[in-house]
Amino acid sequence: MIVTQSSIQSLDSIGWDKYWESLFLKYKGPYIPGRVCTVHKSRYEAIIPGGSLSLPVSGALKTKKQFPVVGDFVVILHQPELATDMIVAILPRKTSLSRGDAGESGGEQHLAANIDTAFIVTDPEKDLNIARIERYLLIVRSAKAEPVIVLNKSDTCADITAVLDMIRTQTGDIPTVVVSAINKTGLDNLNPYLGRGKTIVFLGSSGVGKSTLINVLSGEELQKTGGIREDDGRGRHTTTVRHLIALPDGTSLIDTPGLREIRIWTAQESISETFEDIHEYSRHCKFSDCTHNQEPGCAVRKAMEEGKLHAERLDRYHKILKEVAFEHEKATIGLKRFEKKRYKEISKTIKEIFDNGKQKS
Repeated sequence: MIVTQSSIQSLDSIGWDKYWESLFLKYKGPYIPGRVCTVHKSRYEAIIPGGSLSLPVSGALKTKKQFPVVGDFVVILHQPELATDMIVAILPRKTSLSRGDAGESGGEQHLAANIDTAFIVTDPEKDLNIARIERYLLIVRSAKAEPVIVLNKSDTCADITAVLDMIRTQTGDIPTVVVSAINKTGLDNLNPYLGRGKTIVFLGSSGVGKSTLINVLSGEELQKTGGIREDDGRGRHTTTVRHLIALPDGTSLIDTPGLREIRIWTAQESISETFEDIHEYSRHCKFSDCTHNQEPGCAVRKAMEEGKLHAERLDRYHKILKEVAFEHEKATIGLKRFEKKRYKEISKTIKEIFDNGKQKS
Protein backbone atom coordinates (compact mmCIF):
# COMPACT_ATOMS: atom_id res chain seq x y z
CA MET A 1 0.00 0.00 0.00
CA ILE A 2 1.18 3.52 -0.78
CA VAL A 3 -0.08 6.49 1.21
CA THR A 4 1.91 9.72 1.21
CA GLN A 5 0.44 10.97 4.47
CA SER A 6 1.95 9.15 7.43
CA SER A 7 -1.46 8.94 9.09
CA ILE A 8 -4.83 9.77 7.52
CA GLN A 9 -6.92 10.94 10.41
CA SER A 10 -10.15 11.23 8.43
CA LEU A 11 -11.53 9.53 5.34
CA ASP A 12 -12.80 12.96 4.27
CA SER A 13 -9.40 13.57 2.71
CA ILE A 14 -9.85 10.63 0.33
CA GLY A 15 -13.39 11.21 -0.85
CA TRP A 16 -15.62 10.32 2.11
CA ASP A 17 -18.56 12.72 2.32
CA LYS A 18 -22.20 12.97 3.46
CA TYR A 19 -23.31 10.62 0.69
CA TRP A 20 -21.09 7.81 1.95
CA GLU A 21 -21.91 8.66 5.55
CA SER A 22 -25.63 8.22 4.85
CA LEU A 23 -25.01 4.78 3.36
CA PHE A 24 -22.93 3.73 6.35
CA LEU A 25 -25.42 4.83 9.03
CA LYS A 26 -27.22 1.48 9.13
CA TYR A 27 -24.09 -0.34 10.29
CA LYS A 28 -23.99 -0.39 14.07
CA GLY A 29 -21.59 -1.98 16.52
CA PRO A 30 -18.04 -3.06 15.66
CA TYR A 31 -18.04 -1.71 12.09
CA ILE A 32 -15.81 0.95 10.59
CA PRO A 33 -15.58 2.36 7.05
CA GLY A 34 -12.52 2.11 4.86
CA ARG A 35 -11.40 2.65 1.28
CA VAL A 36 -9.66 -0.10 -0.69
CA CYS A 37 -6.26 1.08 -1.92
CA THR A 38 -4.66 -2.17 -3.13
CA VAL A 39 -6.03 -5.55 -4.22
CA HIS A 40 -4.00 -8.74 -3.88
CA LYS A 41 -5.09 -12.30 -4.70
CA SER A 42 -6.86 -13.00 -1.44
CA ARG A 43 -6.33 -9.89 0.69
CA TYR A 44 -7.20 -6.22 0.43
CA GLU A 45 -5.37 -3.18 1.74
CA ALA A 46 -7.81 -0.58 3.04
CA ILE A 47 -7.24 2.93 4.37
CA ILE A 48 -9.09 3.58 7.63
CA PRO A 49 -9.12 6.66 9.87
CA GLY A 50 -5.69 6.84 11.44
CA GLY A 51 -4.03 4.05 9.49
CA SER A 52 -4.60 1.04 7.26
CA LEU A 53 -5.50 -2.64 7.42
CA SER A 54 -4.72 -5.76 5.41
CA LEU A 55 -7.78 -7.98 5.49
CA PRO A 56 -9.86 -10.62 3.65
CA VAL A 57 -13.48 -10.48 2.51
CA SER A 58 -16.20 -12.32 4.37
CA GLY A 59 -17.47 -15.72 3.33
CA ALA A 60 -20.85 -14.17 2.48
CA LEU A 61 -19.25 -11.85 -0.09
CA LYS A 62 -17.29 -14.73 -1.58
CA THR A 63 -20.48 -16.78 -1.91
CA LYS A 64 -22.15 -13.89 -3.73
CA LYS A 65 -18.98 -13.41 -5.82
CA GLN A 66 -18.86 -9.78 -4.72
CA PHE A 67 -15.29 -8.58 -4.49
CA PRO A 68 -14.01 -5.03 -3.87
CA VAL A 69 -11.85 -3.16 -6.35
CA VAL A 70 -9.46 -0.28 -5.80
CA GLY A 71 -11.45 2.85 -4.90
CA ASP A 72 -14.34 1.03 -3.23
CA PHE A 73 -15.65 2.27 0.10
CA VAL A 74 -16.24 -0.78 2.27
CA VAL A 75 -17.68 -1.81 5.60
CA ILE A 76 -15.14 -3.51 7.87
CA LEU A 77 -15.92 -5.75 10.83
CA HIS A 78 -13.26 -4.44 13.21
CA GLN A 79 -12.74 -6.44 16.44
CA PRO A 80 -9.07 -6.05 17.39
CA GLU A 81 -9.68 -7.69 20.77
CA LEU A 82 -10.63 -10.85 18.87
CA ALA A 83 -7.99 -10.33 16.17
CA THR A 84 -10.84 -10.12 13.65
CA ASP A 85 -10.86 -7.78 10.67
CA MET A 86 -12.72 -8.46 7.43
CA ILE A 87 -14.65 -6.68 4.70
CA VAL A 88 -18.34 -7.54 5.09
CA ALA A 89 -19.98 -5.15 2.62
CA ILE A 90 -19.21 -2.89 -0.34
CA LEU A 91 -21.02 0.44 -0.34
CA PRO A 92 -22.89 1.08 -3.63
CA ARG A 93 -20.51 2.54 -6.19
CA LYS A 94 -21.01 6.00 -7.66
CA THR A 95 -19.00 5.02 -10.73
CA SER A 96 -17.29 1.84 -11.85
CA LEU A 97 -14.63 1.61 -14.54
CA SER A 98 -14.81 -1.77 -16.26
CA ARG A 99 -13.99 -3.59 -19.45
CA GLY A 100 -15.04 -6.82 -21.09
CA ASP A 101 -13.42 -9.74 -19.31
CA ALA A 102 -11.20 -12.25 -21.05
CA GLY A 103 -12.40 -15.81 -21.48
CA GLU A 104 -14.87 -17.74 -23.56
CA SER A 105 -17.96 -16.59 -21.73
CA GLY A 106 -17.16 -12.86 -21.80
CA GLY A 107 -18.39 -10.94 -18.78
CA GLU A 108 -17.22 -7.80 -17.06
CA GLN A 109 -14.00 -6.99 -15.21
CA HIS A 110 -14.15 -4.06 -12.81
CA LEU A 111 -10.94 -2.03 -12.75
CA ALA A 112 -11.60 0.82 -10.30
CA ALA A 113 -14.52 2.38 -8.46
CA ASN A 114 -15.76 5.82 -7.44
CA ILE A 115 -13.57 7.77 -9.84
CA ASP A 116 -14.21 11.31 -11.02
CA THR A 117 -11.69 11.66 -13.84
CA ALA A 118 -9.63 9.35 -16.02
CA PHE A 119 -6.28 10.54 -17.32
CA ILE A 120 -5.69 8.67 -20.59
CA VAL A 121 -1.91 8.94 -20.78
CA THR A 122 -0.11 8.46 -24.06
CA ASP A 123 3.26 9.18 -25.64
CA PRO A 124 2.75 11.54 -28.63
CA GLU A 125 5.54 9.83 -30.54
CA LYS A 126 6.06 6.12 -29.79
CA ASP A 127 2.65 5.18 -28.37
CA LEU A 128 0.15 7.40 -30.19
CA ASN A 129 -2.79 5.28 -31.37
CA ILE A 130 -6.16 6.95 -31.98
CA ALA A 131 -8.01 3.62 -32.07
CA ARG A 132 -6.71 2.77 -28.59
CA ILE A 133 -7.62 6.22 -27.28
CA GLU A 134 -11.15 5.80 -28.60
CA ARG A 135 -11.45 2.48 -26.79
CA TYR A 136 -10.34 4.10 -23.54
CA LEU A 137 -12.89 6.86 -24.11
CA LEU A 138 -15.61 4.24 -24.46
CA ILE A 139 -14.95 2.56 -21.12
CA VAL A 140 -14.38 5.88 -19.31
CA ARG A 141 -17.62 7.41 -20.56
CA SER A 142 -19.46 4.20 -19.80
CA ALA A 143 -18.24 4.65 -16.21
CA LYS A 144 -19.75 8.18 -16.17
CA ALA A 145 -16.32 9.64 -15.48
CA GLU A 146 -14.67 12.60 -17.20
CA PRO A 147 -11.95 11.67 -19.71
CA VAL A 148 -8.81 13.77 -20.15
CA ILE A 149 -6.14 12.90 -22.72
CA VAL A 150 -2.66 13.52 -21.32
CA LEU A 151 0.18 13.74 -23.83
CA ASN A 152 3.18 12.91 -21.69
CA LYS A 153 6.81 13.00 -22.88
CA SER A 154 6.05 16.10 -24.94
CA ASP A 155 9.78 16.89 -24.83
CA THR A 156 10.40 13.97 -27.22
CA CYS A 157 7.83 15.12 -29.82
CA ALA A 158 9.07 17.03 -32.86
CA ASP A 159 5.73 18.73 -33.62
CA ILE A 160 3.37 18.60 -30.64
CA THR A 161 1.00 21.15 -32.26
CA ALA A 162 0.37 18.83 -35.22
CA VAL A 163 -0.33 15.94 -32.82
CA LEU A 164 -2.79 18.08 -30.87
CA ASP A 165 -4.61 19.12 -34.02
CA MET A 166 -4.86 15.51 -35.19
CA ILE A 167 -6.22 14.28 -31.83
CA ARG A 168 -8.80 17.05 -31.66
CA THR A 169 -9.92 16.33 -35.20
CA GLN A 170 -10.37 12.65 -34.40
CA THR A 171 -11.78 12.81 -30.85
CA GLY A 172 -13.69 16.11 -30.75
CA ASP A 173 -13.83 18.27 -27.64
CA ILE A 174 -12.09 15.91 -25.23
CA PRO A 175 -9.77 17.95 -22.96
CA THR A 176 -6.18 17.29 -24.06
CA VAL A 177 -3.25 18.32 -21.88
CA VAL A 178 0.42 18.44 -22.88
CA VAL A 179 2.95 17.63 -20.15
CA SER A 180 6.46 16.34 -19.62
CA ALA A 181 6.75 14.50 -16.32
CA ILE A 182 10.53 14.26 -16.68
CA ASN A 183 10.95 18.00 -17.25
CA LYS A 184 8.02 18.90 -14.96
CA THR A 185 6.41 21.12 -17.57
CA GLY A 186 2.70 21.62 -18.27
CA LEU A 187 1.67 20.15 -14.90
CA ASP A 188 -0.39 23.22 -14.00
CA ASN A 189 -2.80 22.22 -16.76
CA LEU A 190 -3.80 19.24 -14.62
CA ASN A 191 -4.75 21.37 -11.60
CA PRO A 192 -8.45 21.79 -12.54
CA TYR A 193 -8.91 18.03 -12.11
CA LEU A 194 -7.06 17.72 -8.79
CA GLY A 195 -8.21 18.61 -5.29
CA ARG A 196 -9.70 17.39 -2.05
CA GLY A 197 -12.14 14.53 -2.51
CA LYS A 198 -11.26 14.00 -6.21
CA THR A 199 -10.30 10.53 -7.45
CA ILE A 200 -8.34 10.15 -10.68
CA VAL A 201 -7.45 6.91 -12.44
CA PHE A 202 -4.45 6.75 -14.79
CA LEU A 203 -4.94 4.66 -17.93
CA GLY A 204 -2.54 3.96 -20.75
CA SER A 205 -0.11 1.49 -22.25
CA SER A 206 2.96 0.24 -20.45
CA GLY A 207 5.86 2.65 -20.58
CA VAL A 208 4.00 5.91 -21.28
CA GLY A 209 5.08 7.39 -17.94
CA LYS A 210 2.01 7.01 -15.72
CA SER A 211 4.08 6.14 -12.65
CA THR A 212 6.58 8.92 -13.34
CA LEU A 213 3.73 11.42 -13.62
CA ILE A 214 2.26 10.23 -10.31
CA ASN A 215 5.65 10.60 -8.63
CA VAL A 216 5.93 14.17 -9.90
CA LEU A 217 2.41 15.10 -8.78
CA SER A 218 3.00 13.66 -5.31
CA GLY A 219 6.47 15.14 -4.92
CA GLU A 220 7.76 11.75 -3.77
CA GLU A 221 9.20 8.61 -5.36
CA LEU A 222 6.10 6.53 -4.64
CA GLN A 223 6.02 4.34 -7.74
CA LYS A 224 8.88 2.40 -9.26
CA THR A 225 9.81 3.50 -12.76
CA GLY A 226 11.80 1.65 -15.37
CA GLY A 227 14.59 2.87 -17.58
CA ILE A 228 14.35 3.58 -21.27
CA ARG A 229 14.63 0.66 -23.70
CA GLU A 230 17.25 1.25 -26.35
CA ASP A 231 15.32 -0.52 -29.14
CA ASP A 232 12.24 1.71 -29.13
CA GLY A 233 12.94 4.51 -26.67
CA ARG A 234 9.99 3.58 -24.44
CA GLY A 235 9.97 3.25 -20.69
CA ARG A 236 9.89 -0.20 -19.12
CA HIS A 237 6.61 -1.23 -17.52
CA THR A 238 6.82 -1.38 -13.72
CA THR A 239 3.28 -1.19 -12.28
CA THR A 240 1.85 -4.69 -11.75
CA VAL A 241 -1.17 -4.02 -9.50
CA ARG A 242 -3.59 -1.15 -9.05
CA HIS A 243 -2.85 1.28 -6.23
CA LEU A 244 -4.78 4.14 -4.69
CA ILE A 245 -2.37 6.87 -3.63
CA ALA A 246 -3.58 9.57 -1.26
CA LEU A 247 -1.93 12.95 -1.76
CA PRO A 248 -1.63 15.57 0.99
CA ASP A 249 -4.01 17.93 -0.85
CA GLY A 250 -6.82 15.35 -0.68
CA THR A 251 -6.52 14.02 -4.23
CA SER A 252 -6.66 10.24 -4.67
CA LEU A 253 -4.69 8.83 -7.61
CA ILE A 254 -5.16 5.29 -8.92
CA ASP A 255 -2.28 3.88 -10.93
CA THR A 256 -3.00 0.92 -13.19
CA PRO A 257 -0.86 -1.57 -15.10
CA GLY A 258 -0.84 -1.13 -18.86
CA LEU A 259 -3.87 -2.89 -20.35
CA ARG A 260 -2.85 -5.32 -23.08
CA GLU A 261 -6.44 -5.67 -24.25
CA ILE A 262 -9.35 -3.24 -23.98
CA ARG A 263 -12.50 -5.24 -24.57
CA ILE A 264 -15.39 -2.85 -24.72
CA TRP A 265 -18.71 -4.67 -25.06
CA THR A 266 -19.74 -3.31 -21.65
CA ALA A 267 -19.40 0.23 -23.05
CA GLN A 268 -22.16 -0.08 -25.66
CA GLU A 269 -24.14 2.89 -24.32
CA SER A 270 -21.21 5.29 -24.77
CA ILE A 271 -20.55 4.56 -28.45
CA SER A 272 -22.78 7.37 -29.72
CA GLU A 273 -21.09 9.80 -27.33
CA THR A 274 -17.56 8.77 -28.30
CA PHE A 275 -18.44 8.88 -31.99
CA GLU A 276 -20.66 11.93 -31.61
CA ASP A 277 -19.79 13.32 -35.04
CA ILE A 278 -20.94 10.13 -36.79
CA HIS A 279 -24.04 10.03 -34.61
CA GLU A 280 -24.93 13.61 -35.60
CA TYR A 281 -24.44 12.96 -39.32
CA SER A 282 -26.56 9.81 -39.06
CA ARG A 283 -29.58 11.91 -38.01
CA HIS A 284 -29.79 13.07 -41.63
CA CYS A 285 -29.57 9.61 -43.23
CA LYS A 286 -32.50 8.66 -45.48
CA PHE A 287 -33.16 5.49 -43.48
CA SER A 288 -33.36 5.43 -39.68
CA ASP A 289 -31.65 2.02 -39.58
CA CYS A 290 -28.86 3.02 -41.97
CA THR A 291 -25.65 1.06 -41.35
CA HIS A 292 -23.54 3.63 -43.25
CA ASN A 293 -22.26 1.07 -45.73
CA GLN A 294 -23.97 1.04 -49.14
CA GLU A 295 -27.41 2.49 -48.42
CA PRO A 296 -28.61 5.35 -50.64
CA GLY A 297 -29.03 8.71 -48.94
CA CYS A 298 -26.42 7.99 -46.25
CA ALA A 299 -25.41 11.30 -44.70
CA VAL A 300 -22.44 9.73 -42.93
CA ARG A 301 -20.82 8.50 -46.12
CA LYS A 302 -21.63 11.83 -47.77
CA ALA A 303 -19.74 13.62 -44.98
CA MET A 304 -16.80 11.29 -45.57
CA GLU A 305 -16.83 11.96 -49.32
CA GLU A 306 -16.90 15.70 -48.66
CA GLY A 307 -13.87 15.44 -46.38
CA LYS A 308 -15.78 16.29 -43.20
CA LEU A 309 -15.26 12.81 -41.74
CA HIS A 310 -12.12 10.67 -41.90
CA ALA A 311 -12.61 7.30 -43.59
CA GLU A 312 -10.39 5.69 -40.93
CA ARG A 313 -12.69 6.93 -38.17
CA LEU A 314 -15.74 5.44 -39.88
CA ASP A 315 -13.86 2.14 -40.28
CA ARG A 316 -13.03 2.12 -36.57
CA TYR A 317 -16.67 2.87 -35.76
CA HIS A 318 -17.82 -0.16 -37.80
CA LYS A 319 -15.19 -2.37 -36.12
CA ILE A 320 -16.31 -1.26 -32.67
CA LEU A 321 -19.96 -2.05 -33.47
CA LYS A 322 -19.03 -5.53 -34.74
CA GLU A 323 -16.91 -6.24 -31.68
CA VAL A 324 -19.61 -5.10 -29.26
CA ALA A 325 -22.20 -7.28 -31.02
CA PHE A 326 -19.87 -10.30 -31.00
CA GLU A 327 -18.87 -9.93 -27.34
CA HIS A 328 -22.46 -9.37 -26.27
CA GLU A 329 -23.59 -12.51 -28.10
CA LYS A 330 -20.74 -14.49 -26.54
CA ALA A 331 -21.67 -13.29 -23.06
CA THR A 332 -25.30 -14.18 -23.73
CA ILE A 333 -24.33 -17.68 -24.86
CA GLY A 334 -22.23 -18.01 -21.71
CA LEU A 335 -25.23 -17.07 -19.60
CA LYS A 336 -27.39 -19.62 -21.41
CA ARG A 337 -24.80 -22.31 -20.75
CA PHE A 338 -24.80 -21.36 -17.10
CA GLU A 339 -28.60 -21.59 -16.93
CA LYS A 340 -28.52 -24.95 -18.74
CA LYS A 341 -25.96 -26.28 -16.25
CA ARG A 342 -28.06 -24.98 -13.37
CA TYR A 343 -31.18 -26.65 -14.79
CA LYS A 344 -29.34 -29.98 -15.08
CA GLU A 345 -28.21 -29.76 -11.44
CA ILE A 346 -31.79 -29.01 -10.28
CA SER A 347 -33.13 -31.91 -12.39
CA LYS A 348 -30.51 -34.23 -10.90
CA THR A 349 -31.47 -33.21 -7.36
CA ILE A 350 -35.19 -33.76 -8.07
CA LYS A 351 -34.43 -37.18 -9.56
CA GLU A 352 -32.37 -38.17 -6.48
CA ILE A 353 -35.19 -37.08 -4.17
CA PHE A 354 -37.72 -39.01 -6.26
CA ASP A 355 -35.52 -42.17 -6.33
CA ASN A 356 -34.95 -42.02 -2.56
CA GLY A 357 -38.70 -41.74 -2.05
CA LYS A 358 -39.33 -44.83 -4.17
CA GLN A 359 -36.68 -46.83 -2.27
CA LYS A 360 -38.27 -46.00 1.09
CA SER A 361 -41.69 -47.04 -0.13
